[in-house]
Amino acid sequence: MKSRTTSLLAAVFCATTVLTWAQFKAEVRLVEVYASVYDRKGVPVDNLPKDRFRVSDDGLSQPIVSFESASDALSCAILIDTTGSMRDALGAVRNAVSRLLEQMRPEDAVAVYGFSTSLNILQDFTTDKAAAKRAVMLTRAGGETALFDALAEASREIAPRSGKKAIVLYTDGADNASHVVADAAIKRARKSGIPIYAVAEGAAVHEGELLKQLRTLSTQTGGWCYQARNERDVSKVFGDIQAALKHMYLISYKLPAGSEAKWRAIQIAIDGAPDYKIRGKQGYFPE
Repeated sequence: MKSRTTSLLAAVFCATTVLTWAQFKAEVRLVEVYASVYDRKGVPVDNLPKDRFRVSDDGLSQPIVSFESASDALSCAILIDTTGSMRDALGAVRNAVSRLLEQMRPEDAVAVYGFSTSLNILQDFTTDKAAAKRAVMLTRAGGETALFDALAEASREIAPRSGKKAIVLYTDGADNASHVVADAAIKRARKSGIPIYAVAEGAAVHEGELLKQLRTLSTQTGGWCYQARNERDVSKVFGDIQAALKHMYLISYKLPAGSEAKWRAIQIAIDGAPDYKIRGKQGYFPE
């Protein structure tokens, strides 16, 4: 009898724990917003304290639950198109990515991926930039383009990491080998909330539908979409991305109760600086 009573109590305890944990997770579900702040001259503004930021969700002010400044460490996943069409451009891309790595802070973590028909982990997350550079230099071109498969998988890889996160994506052609369709990949990326900095080069610049998809991915996650038409553009674009990553804030607030599954607009403002411009995620779909 004692054994049955003990088992029953244990079962009740486990059920209560699961319920409490489920309720806890529901209560603390957060909306993460990445944002960069610029003054009227376009100069990035760092070192702003949490209490200078004001966040609204569909017009309703939201208290900020957590905050990471521009100086806090970042995890960055770099996805390099290594398909056969990249053979001529890969040298310039290697050099540009290497310079980006050199300019990252010692505490920033980076992972390097190559993708063709599948995603290949060339270097898992590390703060050792020399190891990441060696991985970049080992990239070789070959195969077809499974762009959206690679993006979906990389998003899953980086999502569990704590703190600020970003994805840098470089591609020179339309997807011709993915199992994941573009709309599904965009939905997953939007759900993760991780900003995507997409660079289109070569044939990708002339693929109207692909550019539209990359712009959607970037703007809806708070990143940016670039076009690189020559080697000088490649170098400049990666310089711009490095600057954007260096000056990024992360603001989190609780998902408002009763949020419907429709697009919700996000507005961010800085107290005492109405002329500051803010680049960040413009909204989201509650999942």
